[in-house]
Amino acid sequence: MLTSQMELIVRSLGVAWEEPVRSGSDMTSLPIWMRRALLSTAVMNLFAAAAFLPSASAVRALAELPDDVHPLYLATIGMFILIFGIGYLWTGATGRADRLFIALAACGKITFFTILVGFWLAGELSLRPPLLGAADLFFGVLFLIWLAGSGPTLAAGLSAAGGNDRRLASGA
Repeated sequence: MLTSQMELIVRSLGVAWEEPVRSGSDMTSLPIWMRRALLSTAVMNLFAAAAFLPSASAVRALAELPDDVHPLYLATIGMFILIFGIGYLWTGATGRADRLFIALAACGKITFFTILVGFWLAGELSLRPPLLGAADLFFGVLFLIWLAGSGPTLAAGLSAAGGNDRRLASGA
């Protein structure tokens, strides 16, 4: 119903309405261990998002995170953590994932841990934030493991690209 309403609005603006053409499902089924990892990190993200609420300075103090930050930045960080947490929850609950989402999640989690370690090495943070952030590293590595094991083979990718698969595969 919502789609038909959107179609009417788009057509009233003079724009053609066409369903996207898909060559197959963009979603990949998840093994149970990956679903559990996503659901676990969803819970972790929901708690972390609450810790970045501007009024949660006591929680940030427990984690030994800096608290001399404008509330706008805290709210923005918390919003992104919450949005990804909801994405993890949805993906884990449905058991289907888009590889791009998981790749972005892996990059985000590993980058966050790397930033914490960098600031610790620079003397700007105590050791506690990187130790707490090690959970993000753990989940980021799990996501990379899933990506490495769930992807199409090179040959399948080349075949899907078209008739030049033999030439591409041989390096010609």
